[in-house]
Amino acid sequence: MANPLFFHVDLDAFFASVEILDNPNLKGKPLIIGHNGPRSVVSTCSYEARKYGVHSAMPMVQAVKLCPKAIIIPGNMKRYSQMSHRVMSIMHSFAPEMTQASIDEAYLDMSGTEKIYGDGVESARKLKALIKAETGLTASIGVASSKFIAKLASDFKKPDGLTVVPLGLEQDFVDAVGLKKLWGIGKATLENLNNHRIYTTEELRSISLNHLESLFGSASGQYLYKISRGIDPGIYSGDSKTRSISSERTFYPDLFDQNAIDSFLLELSQEVMFRSLEEKLIAKTIGIKIRYGSFKTYTLQVTPESGIYSSKDVYIAVKELFKKKHTGEGIRLLGVGLYGLYKGEEVQQPELFAFDKEKERKLEKVILELNKKGNNITRAASLSKAKEKHNDY
Repeated sequence: MANPLFFHVDLDAFFASVEILDNPNLKGKPLIIGHNGPRSVVSTCSYEARKYGVHSAMPMVQAVKLCPKAIIIPGNMKRYSQMSHRVMSIMHSFAPEMTQASIDEAYLDMSGTEKIYGDGVESARKLKALIKAETGLTASIGVASSKFIAKLASDFKKPDGLTVVPLGLEQDFVDAVGLKKLWGIGKATLENLNNHRIYTTEELRSISLNHLESLFGSASGQYLYKISRGIDPGIYSGDSKTRSISSERTFYPDLFDQNAIDSFLLELSQEVMFRSLEEKLIAKTIGIKIRYGSFKTYTLQVTPESGIYSSKDVYIAVKELFKKKHTGEGIRLLGVGLYGLYKGEEVQQPELFAFDKEKERKLEKVILELNKKGNNITRAASLSKAKEKHNDY
């Protein structure tokens, strides 16, 4: 039986990279993706902007202060979804099993493919070259025996990196990454660990599971026990065989601001809806995933009586689901998913407001096609009452 072999493929500064592909004059400049307004937040940014301390979910006002010469672009989720679809199609054809985790990252199960592509290093190089040749985008790839270590490895050498962690050396790699950069260790968790005089992965590993659970609670204790040993704690449980489309965002530091939360719920809603439009699929159920800084994780789903035909439908539903489990604690991760997918493009149910639903879906399809041709049209930051307009619809 072949040893487990996983790739985590992470497209480098994806939104910014797509903008540079469409406008090469932006190359080498600090780009910030997001609406420019007093209540807006940064969606993502280029590596040049990150050098100034700009990061995802930061208030735009603060980002501009840190990087006054930044070029702010409102973003084009439909264009990003189109490019994502191209990359994911390449990976789907390349790997026996591929699970898309978000618009710019995926896990590939490459177990048993050595006879086809060579070892992990050789096959990862081939995939990187293929993505670059067919899309112009660069990707960083982590290669390991589990999804958790592969994800850590993809971030180890960015951009355009390739890091392989041989089987049996997972714990050594965790030590090389260091406590501060371990996936899931946010600012609050790190401070809590430091308050208990835990500063390194080795020190964390020296503490028993029972003691960790007594210090940090059951969920956090088990998580910390596993990651300090290089054991996959189940960071991504998506099943590539199920009929679903989902996407997640992880936040460092934890997310508290309600405007930022709404902004990312909208972004995730648009992302999964545009992917469903690309694949000509309609969902029956909408779901949300919330992980707090304490590692408590909640998943909720709803199956609306009326159909799900636009990102507006998704956004309204996930906002209501979010309210049910919003504790006020800092958010480590947000995810939005569409489930029970079936082939279809038009409104099929005999609904009272079917005409409006059909109109909304057709509008999004038209915008999707326009953006494929180079236009830059995006939905407003608020679907209920947009105060800022940047080519919104």
